[in-house]
Amino acid sequence: MGSGAGVNDARHLRLDTFVRLRWLALTGQSAAVLGAQFGLGLRLPFGWCFLVIAISSWLNLALRIRFPASYRLSDDSAALLLAFDIVQLAALLFLTGGLQNPFSLLFLAPVLISATALPPERTLALGMLAIGLATLLALVHQPLPWFADGRIELPFLYVSGVWTAILLGTAFTGVYAWRVAEEARQLAQALAATELVLAREQHLSQLDGLAAAAAHELGTPLGTIMVVAKELDRQLGPSATPAVADDLKLLRDQVDRCRGILSKLTSLDEDEGFLQTLTFGHLVEELVAPQRALGIVLEVTRSGDGPEPSCRRNPGVMFGLANILDNAVDFASSRVLIQARWTLDRVTLEVRDDGPGFPSEVLLRAGEPYVTTRSPGPSKSPDTVGSGLGLGLFIAKTLIERSGAQLTLSNTTGPGMRGAVARISWTRQAFERGSVANEFIAHNSVRPLPDRLAAPI
Repeated sequence: MGSGAGVNDARHLRLDTFVRLRWLALTGQSAAVLGAQFGLGLRLPFGWCFLVIAISSWLNLALRIRFPASYRLSDDSAALLLAFDIVQLAALLFLTGGLQNPFSLLFLAPVLISATALPPERTLALGMLAIGLATLLALVHQPLPWFADGRIELPFLYVSGVWTAILLGTAFTGVYAWRVAEEARQLAQALAATELVLAREQHLSQLDGLAAAAAHELGTPLGTIMVVAKELDRQLGPSATPAVADDLKLLRDQVDRCRGILSKLTSLDEDEGFLQTLTFGHLVEELVAPQRALGIVLEVTRSGDGPEPSCRRNPGVMFGLANILDNAVDFASSRVLIQARWTLDRVTLEVRDDGPGFPSEVLLRAGEPYVTTRSPGPSKSPDTVGSGLGLGLFIAKTLIERSGAQLTLSNTTGPGMRGAVARISWTRQAFERGSVANEFIAHNSVRPLPDRLAAPI
């Protein structure tokens, strides 16, 4: 899919961001060297230090000149540049006391950047490079710069402690930063998939209005065509050849046919309120009907107190409920039970299957993106957004809860019982929000709707 390539490109580091961060690091290094040399009066290999800083500055300038600011680095290119930064920092530390230098903790910075933007294997390689150079600096380095009248040499035990801090800090911050960044990326991708689903459903729901608008717009030119056809028939009359007479008759018949079609489309606009409102029972039947031919027994029960509730058609909610039922049918062994219940205060839909139930990790992280019960492999529905990636449950939960519902997942408990249970519950006020003709449907809930109102959904 083309969108997958766009997601992968988006996670790559922009060169402009990388260059700016490096200019910030080079500014800090220059300030530290100048402050130590001239502010504190410490004896530094000043020329060598600025040569190391200058090499990194030249590389930054070359990158800025060679590539545009919007250029995105590949994973390998970004890893190589971060590796160069680690080596450059190691060279500075070698000249200024090795791990005795308090700035040795800056080894964590490139690894942290890699953890937020690069794959784990690149971060692991950079972390091992940083630890390897830190180990070398603990053994081989220039003396720690100190005042002219003295010399300081820190105990090796202290240096070992700094090395251990760098090791643990690299491991902890790398794993922590990668985990946080990865969850943020997954959430962004899941929300993008949800928006795509909503956009598709919104386009479908707009077709009624577009059809009615087209009917109104086409009515005038069709009327004109009919008038012209009748006028031609009147003027030609008996003198028209049989072929012309047949063509004129065919033209009038086709215009009448078009006007009949447009009349039906216009009636959709007039009856929009009834078409957009459905009872709880009709909603359940619409969900169940496509699943009846799949070989799984579907048992539907309906019960409640008071008139049956009605709701306004919501494409997002229908998609989410259908996804929940699809999962139940996919994992059921032989039977799925759909229970629709309502009271004067609440409306509840419960879907039970006799399959293996939800794994514990799904129940613990229900509602998070990329939590899947499916094994890797081809999906039954390749067109489904996020199919096989664990996005289905996330999208369903998001769409359903936007309507004011609560979705809870659990497993059937009891001796000899197994299976998954998905329970969706609305307050009655939230379920009926936005519906039209509620009173009409409520008063007629004891008998079926007339054929004109019981249109296919």
